[in-house]
Amino acid sequence: MAPHLGTPLRERSDALADRARRRPRHRPSRPLVIAHRGASGYRPEHTLESYRLAAQLGADYLEPDLVPTRDGVLVARHENNLVGTTDVAVRPEFADRRTTKEIDGHPVTGWFTEDFTYAELSTLRAVERLPLVRPGNVSHDGRYQVPTFDDVLQVAADESWRQGRTIGVAPETKHPAYFTSLGLAPEQALVRSLERFGLSHREAPVLVQSFETDNLRLLGRMTPVALLQLVDLHQTERLTPSGLRAVSTYARWIGPHKRLVTAEVCAEAHRAGLNVAAWTVRLENQFLPERHRRGSDPHAAGDPAGETRDLVAAGVDAIFADHPDLVAEACHTV
Repeated sequence: MAPHLGTPLRERSDALADRARRRPRHRPSRPLVIAHRGASGYRPEHTLESYRLAAQLGADYLEPDLVPTRDGVLVARHENNLVGTTDVAVRPEFADRRTTKEIDGHPVTGWFTEDFTYAELSTLRAVERLPLVRPGNVSHDGRYQVPTFDDVLQVAADESWRQGRTIGVAPETKHPAYFTSLGLAPEQALVRSLERFGLSHREAPVLVQSFETDNLRLLGRMTPVALLQLVDLHQTERLTPSGLRAVSTYARWIGPHKRLVTAEVCAEAHRAGLNVAAWTVRLENQFLPERHRRGSDPHAAGDPAGETRDLVAAGVDAIFADHPDLVAEACHTV
């Protein structure tokens, strides 16, 4: 039903946006491959080299996790705590920045992006976050800077031109409520970056993700790009019929943890007008279902293609992957 003419302008705009989002979605002809933090199985995650390689290995979308610096620059890091993904702990000039903070209800100790300007952050170098799991990536430690969101968008644009195909971006806003409480809300900076690259329109190859809902709803009022509601293992209420219908009022995609993906969930999501993106397929045994493991070494390679085929059979529309070439090949051969 159309909103009453006396409805305030913003409420009318929100209602029209919600109604537009509830229209039937376009489902891709095959599952899209979203390069999780780039080709993070082959290079330290969230580096430009990881993103470039992901595009060259057939990824459809590049996925940066975004956190702000003290001066509001969005950078690609797994978390705002820099200790596991940069060399900050061995940089004496920043020793006094080590601190403990409460983030999303949990105490965390380390060095944090919001305590650095981008100029300071750009002097750090990336390191492999999982050195015992991916020792081959350790050889790249110290080579690469921390990229900005604009840097990642530029890689997507350059590789799209170079390869003659569209490569999208799937940014995730990390801890948006926490950053909003610090006066560093990420939404406006994210939208400005999309606008600079001509990506602020409904059909833009963009999927903006979050585990939180308030910032997705806010983004829905700021930009017409597709929104993706992430769902962790403890958030199963979002995958009920009523939960999926609620998500469909502000998002076009639902992104459940892969262990929550079933044919029934995918079918119900599609009935609600949502596409489904499962996260995350990885190579190593410890990240795979038991039936797709090979041997007993948790760090050894298992059968990610087998898990990919299971997800495709369930009806997913996209898959997050650390090794995008392996998942792309499996998707193409199903």
